[in-house]
This record gives sequence, C-alpha cells and structure tokens, in this order.
Amino acid sequence: MLPLLLLRVAPAACRRASASAWLRGAAHPACRHRAVLVAAAARPQQVPSFHGVTGRNLSTSSPHDHPEHGRLVYKGNLAKTVLGVKFFSYSTSIFNLFMMPYIMLKSGIGVESLLVQAAFYGLIGVFTFVTPVTLHILTKGYVIRLYYKDEVDTYTAITYNAILAEKATVFHQKDVKIPDITKMFTTFYAKTKSMLVNPTLFPNPQDYNHLMGYDKSSFFKFEELEEVKDADEKK
Repeated sequence: MLPLLLLRVAPAACRRASASAWLRGAAHPACRHRAVLVAAAARPQQVPSFHGVTGRNLSTSSPHDHPEHGRLVYKGNLAKTVLGVKFFSYSTSIFNLFMMPYIMLKSGIGVESLLVQAAFYGLIGVFTFVTPVTLHILTKGYVIRLYYKDEVDTYTAITYNAILAEKATVFHQKDVKIPDITKMFTTFYAKTKSMLVNPTLFPNPQDYNHLMGYDKSSFFKFEELEEVKDADEKK
C-alpha cells in the first residue's frame, strides 16, 4: 500500500519542484523515488517454465516399452502375412458356406447318388473347415511380439488366436523347454505351448540367449548367432 500512496502523492511534489530542480540540475527526491517505483512496476516478471522439464521426463520412456508386459525384445516380420493368410482362408470358408445351397440347387447334386453327394461334401469340407483349422494349428505359435520384464524375469508372447485376435501368453524363463528334435514350426516350448521365433530378428543377441537359456550353458558361443544372422543377410 505504501508504494501506491507514494505514486499518488509524488506527482504533486514533482510539479512544485520542477522549476527549481531544473535550474539546480537535480531532481526532487520524491521524483527519483517515483521513477524507481515506476520502473520496478513496469519490469516484466519472469514466470518459471516447466516445459523443458516435462519434455525431458517424457523423453526418458522408450516407445517400445509396454506398461504391463515390459521391454520389447522381439518383433516377427511375418505377422501381417500370417494375419492375411488366415483372414483369406476364413473368408473363403464363409463364402463356401453361403454358396453351397446355391450350387446344390443349380447343379442338381441333391438328387444324385450318395457317392456323388459324399464326394461333393468332402471337397467342400476340405476348403471350408480343414484348411482354416490346419492353418491355425501351424501358425498359432507364431510370436508376433515378445516382451521381457527384467524385474521378475518373465516373458509375454503375443500370438494370434482362432478369431484373429491377439493373445498374450506369460511365462517364466525357467518354463522354456527346447525340443530334443528340431521341429519346423517350434523353436521352444513355453510350459506346454509351442512357440516359433526367428533368432536373427532379435536386435540384441543376448535377449535370445537368455530366453533359450544359452547364457547358462558353457557350450554356447555368442558368435554362432552372429554367423547365422550374417548368413541370413547374405541370402
């Protein structure tokens, strides 16, 4: 309140002493005090900004981290292909089911002998049911993404289920079992479920070594995985 009163009172004193002060070459004390207060009031105040701090805090989180599953250590390169093939197979099966009555009506197979009908139904059944089921059995273990949680040493494998939705399978490293005989669509078993991954698609070979338990074995050499990756790049 005091500075405001000084600002209101000082102008009168300044006007009364303006002539004599101009002759003496010095300003009145009240005028000098008023000038200091006006300059202080006109000075822009600095407001602390937290924009940079927020930006730094946000930049520390990796875009490949999952809040629940952990760190992304593997990403399959055939995920879209598997999804497209299964979707095409399902679409073909649904189309066959809708077209079957029309084909039977137009072709007159319904009045043919039982042998002809059995052959027709068998052929339609192969394309309608057997093909989608076979594709699902072969590709149900294909891992499209694999996450790893360092704190609890657990993995989360993302695969496609029968209705083409993503399915998460959580398992511990000690649950990983390597098959005694090399299988075409199985790299390892997570408990009792078969999983298929490509070792050369792991950005960090150490993640693959830990997954398979090779880092605990004395016979495994890290250079072997690098040789396989180099050979795959040359092809």
